[in-house]
Amino acid sequence: QVQLVESGGGLVQAGGSLRLSCTHSGRTGSRYLMGWFRQAPGKEREFVAALSRSGGITRYADSVKGRFTISRDNAKNTVYLQMNSLKPEDTADYYCAADSNMITTPQTMAAEYDYWGQGTQVTVSS
Repeated sequence: QVQLVESGGGLVQAGGSLRLSCTHSGRTGSRYLMGWFRQAPGKEREFVAALSRSGGITRYADSVKGRFTISRDNAKNTVYLQMNSLKPEDTADYYCAADSNMITTPQTMAAEYDYWGQGTQVTVSS
């Protein structure tokens, strides 16, 4: 069983930055494709970013391209989401997820992910 714990959320002004972290327990960190999703109040959960096992392949939602960066440190079993130039529409609960499927390309569909964290709240004020 894999446990994921997110941290780093908070309140920030528009244009500011935050770095989210997701630490996962269980098997070796490099075993999993990792992703970040978010869910705003009254909206469905949406894909934000995903990363291959080595970190060499990344995928981003169009809404965050050029502003967010996903990365991982497998030695620390930790995945990061650096968020710059934040906008009020980035306000949401952010979730880390792990995909144990033995494929190379990180996935954008939430249903592909096997394990989820509890989420961390990000609020961007205008």
